Order: sequence, then C-alpha cells, then structure tokens
Amino acid sequence: MQPAFQLERVGVLYEPLQYADVKDPCVVFDGSTWHLFGTGCGKPELEILHCTAPSPDGPWRERAPARLFGLEHVEHHAAPGVIAEGARLHMFLQESFNEVGSAIEHLVSEDGGATFQWVDTSLTCLPGTAEGGVYDPDPAEIDGEKYLVYAAFAAVGQPDLYLARSTSGTWDGPWERLGCILDHAAVGCHNQVGCEDYEWGLEGPQLVQLPDGSVLLTAVCFLADRPRGHRQRVLHAIAFDGARGPYTVLGPLLEPTGPRGSGENGHGTAVVVDGELRVFYQERPGDARPWRVMQAVAPLVADGEVAA
Repeated sequence: MQPAFQLERVGVLYEPLQYADVKDPCVVFDGSTWHLFGTGCGKPELEILHCTAPSPDGPWRERAPARLFGLEHVEHHAAPGVIAEGARLHMFLQESFNEVGSAIEHLVSEDGGATFQWVDTSLTCLPGTAEGGVYDPDPAEIDGEKYLVYAAFAAVGQPDLYLARSTSGTWDGPWERLGCILDHAAVGCHNQVGCEDYEWGLEGPQLVQLPDGSVLLTAVCFLADRPRGHRQRVLHAIAFDGARGPYTVLGPLLEPTGPRGSGENGHGTAVVVDGELRVFYQERPGDARPWRVMQAVAPLVADGEVAA
C-alpha cells in the first residue's frame, strides 16, 4: 500500500554565514556526530560546506570548508554525497554538472570531515549514450548492498536518474551500472523535453530505506506550470521492491515558504531518526532570495510506513 506522506516543515535548519547561498545538503551521522555537507556558493570557487551538531535539530556549528586533496583538476567542489562507515566518511563528488565527459570521484576522510583524500574514480561517462555526462552522486546502503544514485544525460540540461551497485560490497566499487530508475516521462508535473521554455531535467537524487523495507527517493524536478525562479521542487518517489524500483512518484510534497508560496525548493536528502523521517532540502523563499537549508519531518508508524 502506498504510504501517505504527511511532511511537516520544522523550519530553517541552517542559514548561510560565510556564503551567499548554501545548496545541495547532505546530512550524515558517524555514530557520535551529525554532519551537514553541502555546496557553499558566492566565493570565486564553490566550496564544500561542513557543519556539525549533536543532533539533527542542532545547534549546527559551521566548520572550515572541507579540504579536498587529489582533485586539482576539479575547479568547483559541489553537491557532495557523503556516507559514514563508522568514523570514516566516504564522499562521492561530481567533476561537472554541465559537461559531456564528466566523471564521479570517490574520496575518504579519516578526520571527521575536515579533509578528504581522493581514492579513485567511481564512474566515468559513456560518450554517445544516455550517460554521456554524470553528476550529483549520492551513496546509499539498501538491503545490505551499496549503491550510487546519480543524474546522467546525453544532452546537457536533460538528465534522468540512474543507479549503480558495488560488486565488491565496498565503497571502492567496481560499480555495475543498473540503468535509469526514473525519467522525465514518469513525472507528469515535470517540464518535458521539447515543451515551451524547457528549463532542466531531473537531478539531485538520494535514496533511503524505510523501516518497512521500502525505498524512498528524493530528487529535484521543475514544474511545468510555474514561471522560472519558482519551478524547482523536492520530488519524492517510493519503491517497494528494492533500490532498482519500479518507483511510484508521490509528487512534490513541500511548498516554498515565500509570500503566497513564491520561491522554490530542491536538492534534498532524508534520514530515519528515532521513528521519524527527516527530510533536509534547499530553499529560497521568494524572488532572488538566498538559498538556505530547511528541515521537514514525518512520523513513522510501528510497521515502518509513513503515518497518514
């Protein structure tokens, strides 16, 4: 049975301090500390935002941006996907979001996220295919298997959502490509390629397994019936047969908090904590407002489904 998501906004999780905007939040718990990673915008180069807190509710303390070693060829460090393996943190990072020929890199931190060292290249593009460019990676463990979910495209600006599985059972891969798990056609509210004033495709995917075994997908869509600057939304979809899907689209479930619903929200992540589903996402509440990180919560009932 499809659960009815009753997400309730908790409010602002984090307002930018040293950046003009913060985007692409990724929240992870290493067993003792909660970490918020993301994209710090507004400086000459994009940086990896890093904050820590004793709980998801904070208080969040902004740390120095995470320093990345071995990625000198990547100018802008953006949209990190991070997962904890005990105290060790694994980061998966795009080379670029708007170039055919991009790749996904794997880095590791042994010092609580202060620094990350490049380990290997997890996925390269496949020129001339639907994965001519790859970006927005995020790691997830589902049913004991290690996965990477990511955006991929044949034409820049028209990505769909893809999945890969580690065949070694470790975050070092190698990675078996499992194909597309959600495309434009499956999301009726999303602007479709070829429509008037098409803006962008599906991106920013992340997976989390709920206690009942189902898999929740958060991603970014762009509403077809809204003007530019007010289209981007956090998209939710659910699968009942594992990470490969099929996925049922639940729709955008959170409206921006700008006047009369103006603004937009997007790139999100979700975790299950103490019987609650917590969704963290970027938002700008109105025209030309800064991006910040928001939090929403849905209680989970005893069998793991999201409460109606």
